Amino acid sequence: MAKSDFASRMKAYELSPDKSILLGLAMKDGKPQDGCQIRLPLKTLNRHGLIAGATGTGKTKSLQHMAGELSLRGVPSLVMDIKGDLSGLAAPGEKSDGIQKRMDTIGAKYDPQALPCELYTLTKRGKGGTLRATVSEFGPILLSRILDLNDTQSSVLAVIMQFCDDAGLLLLDLKDLKKAMSFVMEDGKEAFEEKYGKVSSASTGTILRKVVALEQQGADEFFGERSFEVKDLLQKRDGKGLISIVRLMDMQTKPALFSTFMLQLLAEIYQEMPELGDPEKPELVIFLDEAHLIFDRASKTLLEQIETMTKLIRSKGVGLFFVTQNPQDVPAPVLSQLGARVQHALRAVTAKDRKAIKTAAENFPLSDDYKTDRLLTELGIGEALITGLTEKGKPTPLVHSLMCAPCSRMDVLKPAEVDGIVKSSELAKKYNETMDRKSAYEILSEKAEERLERQEKEEKSSGSKSRTSKKEDESIMEKVFDSKIVRDVGRTVAREMTRGLLGAIGIKRGRRSKSSWF
Repeated sequence: MAKSDFASRMKAYELSPDKSILLGLAMKDGKPQDGCQIRLPLKTLNRHGLIAGATGTGKTKSLQHMAGELSLRGVPSLVMDIKGDLSGLAAPGEKSDGIQKRMDTIGAKYDPQALPCELYTLTKRGKGGTLRATVSEFGPILLSRILDLNDTQSSVLAVIMQFCDDAGLLLLDLKDLKKAMSFVMEDGKEAFEEKYGKVSSASTGTILRKVVALEQQGADEFFGERSFEVKDLLQKRDGKGLISIVRLMDMQTKPALFSTFMLQLLAEIYQEMPELGDPEKPELVIFLDEAHLIFDRASKTLLEQIETMTKLIRSKGVGLFFVTQNPQDVPAPVLSQLGARVQHALRAVTAKDRKAIKTAAENFPLSDDYKTDRLLTELGIGEALITGLTEKGKPTPLVHSLMCAPCSRMDVLKPAEVDGIVKSSELAKKYNETMDRKSAYEILSEKAEERLERQEKEEKSSGSKSRTSKKEDESIMEKVFDSKIVRDVGRTVAREMTRGLLGAIGIKRGRRSKSSWF
């Protein structure tokens, strides 16, 4: 098609800067098309999206730019920083000839600036506010999915947690849950079964082993207090949306913990945020970098939970953007829910790679302007294929785009800069405050100690009574044998026994004489 025809069609999708975020400039036959800026409407960003591409193609910078654009329009975002290269959002970018030339080509002003950021971590070893949640907040259903329990085991866990609620036993961390389960299996078994019925010791043992396995991935640091509050993600500072960066550099070896955190966070956001339908702009956008960590080795029930949450959370005004190397890292049911696609270059090294590229090309809208499968391997760094939704929810044409540069630093913060942000943060102080309320572990441990003390007292009391009784018996016996009546009776008995013995051996006792010995 003619160049002018392509430009006119692209301009038909022009959007107001106040109601959209700028991604880049359309390209045709490898050449930028003047005036054909590519924008995504704020109204449709709660329909979720995908940012994909091979290592080094620029997908992380696209994420960084989108988070910055949202912040400048008052939309807060939550960013999962797996590789540690997103902390630069908190520092201004640096001008260079290359960046200035790119932004001039796109027709946009380049204004380097730092964005309001908060740093968080899941472990005490990280720097930032520590994100936590209690076992009770997870609830039996979500916890069963994380532990990959079957129906029988899930029902046992639900009953045990109900027992703890009824008994006023707080389940804050994993040691509380383990203590409660041990109590049900041992000391409190009889009382528990009287009210709640019998539970299989095999099922309880299996649950306990899976809890220990999750604990070994570091979940003992995640469960506890102070619980994270969703409202702290929705802040604005000086009219800019707050960017909450969760630093997860050690999560690549702990996929179960990362999945646990993400599912709980999504569930908490869905529960706490009001129903909004389709707002003019999202209340919150979540970027899940290295999304394959959520789906790798995920059970069927876990995948179903993610799919369900992806469908439901949209109505809360929350958008999810999965960032990964290959679109196939995201399960098809989830991928079908993603309205926006920012696809950077893919590498065709093996037959499997070529098949994956062909599949990725087929997942885009049909285009007469590009040979999609071929273009996917020819995209340069900082270029992408983009498709989204119009304000009315219709898919936009596929377009090759020269991507914008982020206004923030395209590099990591220095350790001193990280320390400065954490030190000055009120939220970091709030979530790093040590809290240790009296919970199931302490209460049941006290009960066990009290029971042991009672047993020891009873044993001591029983031993003392036994010794006293023995002395009393001895005293009574002494009195008995000292009695004159008893002495007489004793002599009579002795005499009769002697007579019986003499008779038995044939000696008859006669009258007593002088010469007799008797």
